[in-house]
Amino acid sequence: MLLLPGSTCWRLETAGRAAFISDMADYFRAARAAMMRAKRSIHLLNWAFDPDTPFDPGEADEGRWDARFGPFLRALACERADLDVRVLCWRSALPVAATQNFFPHRAKACFAGTPVQFRLDSSLPMGACHHQKALVIDDAMAFVGGGDIAPDRWDTVEHRDADPRRLKPQGGAYPSRHEAMAAVDGAAARALGDLFRERWARACGARPGEGGRIPAAAFSTPSEPSDTRDAEDHWPPELKPTAVRVRAGLSRTEPLWHGFQEVREAETLHLAAIAAAKRCIYMENQYFASPVIAEALAARLGERDGPEVVLVSTQRSPSWFDRMTMDRTRVLFLRRLKSVDRYDRCRAYYPLTRQGRPIIVHSKVTIIDDVLLRIGSANLNNRSMGFDTECDLAVEAQDGAAGEPLRAAILGFLLRLLSHWLDAGPEAVAEAVAAFGSVHRAIERFDGPGRRLHPIDLLPVGAFWSLVAAYHLGDPAGPPDSWRPWRRRRELEGQLKTLAARIADAGLSPPVDVLSRETV
Repeated sequence: MLLLPGSTCWRLETAGRAAFISDMADYFRAARAAMMRAKRSIHLLNWAFDPDTPFDPGEADEGRWDARFGPFLRALACERADLDVRVLCWRSALPVAATQNFFPHRAKACFAGTPVQFRLDSSLPMGACHHQKALVIDDAMAFVGGGDIAPDRWDTVEHRDADPRRLKPQGGAYPSRHEAMAAVDGAAARALGDLFRERWARACGARPGEGGRIPAAAFSTPSEPSDTRDAEDHWPPELKPTAVRVRAGLSRTEPLWHGFQEVREAETLHLAAIAAAKRCIYMENQYFASPVIAEALAARLGERDGPEVVLVSTQRSPSWFDRMTMDRTRVLFLRRLKSVDRYDRCRAYYPLTRQGRPIIVHSKVTIIDDVLLRIGSANLNNRSMGFDTECDLAVEAQDGAAGEPLRAAILGFLLRLLSHWLDAGPEAVAEAVAAFGSVHRAIERFDGPGRRLHPIDLLPVGAFWSLVAAYHLGDPAGPPDSWRPWRRRRELEGQLKTLAARIADAGLSPPVDVLSRETV
């Protein structure tokens, strides 16, 4: 087993149903339908929450229900006196808020004088951010993943070049964007409700129900799962479950801060999963910058019969800061993998639209064979492994016949992702993977005009940028080195030394031999 509470995950709970969602058009549609069914509570955790985010930019307001997130939540809270609506997002630094059209200030104005409780989370080390993204309805259904509530997140799986719906509220078009979310019900949803309450208490000094209009009893977690009828009341009919009766693990990152212990479950799960992979490691991520993850992948690529590694990310980060920092470090990450890829099993790709425009990859997906699927908020950089707050959801298939349905669902989601990248049906992609016995060779089999994936070029890095990458500027490993970049190399070297021991302690694999420190 890869999902072990206290090691690779915080909680391991059962979901009666789970759905794996690609891109925000489907998520926003399902989220609105689920919130309409809320009876007791709607709780949101986000890095960013913009009240002007439309559920569907192509729709007009319908009667009293506004087509935007903020006014929609405001109307629900005002109409349903017993409904507790709370939004917690990061108290972002002013330059970051400016890039997002000052969403915290506008959200405060949107909810002022209404029952909606909107708070900003600053209970973090200086420079760290609250990065968890979750929506919990009545503790009966929940969504978790990499998508924030912001106008420039919405896109469809088609990633069209000229989609008139992809417009910023202040004017102008925004680039196509790829995201991933997961939906669960039952005990797994209640666990995400507990996560929200813990985060709210840490940020606001009191748990929901203490001193508010809704009594604390309304937030008590029942000892038994919700009955089928209650779950059906919350699960939107238009959202088709991808899997049923699955065990879902929640893995977090929390920094060591003001008496709270460090939590590195997201990193530990990644290391354990990489060590356990047999055939294929598929990763979509905004950043590939963690030297610890790079070394774990490098060790597997050095094995004669190890798994192939397929990575998907953005060609170039959309922000100037990330291009300076994360993109430069990604070059070292990929060079390290290339240096040990003697068996030609590693590929890194970026997607473009049909007309060659960039598609921003903001999803955080890891698929290990047909055994483990993880969707969450954690990037594969230092910050997400030990400095920011993160939450990932993972499902793991059992061995034997009992695990066959979930293995089929995990493989099906991988084929859906690949087919949307390759402009080919899942059946055709499945046939290519079976014929070549390899995901990356199947990708290269599709070479038509609709193929979106292209190899990432390892551009040269000059002396200055080598320094930026070597010290991981802008990407702290944790609070001890956050404002002391000269300590960062030593911190990362220490993590590399303990890499093998951490995997072995989980009882999941023989120790990984760390062959080099080139990535630090």
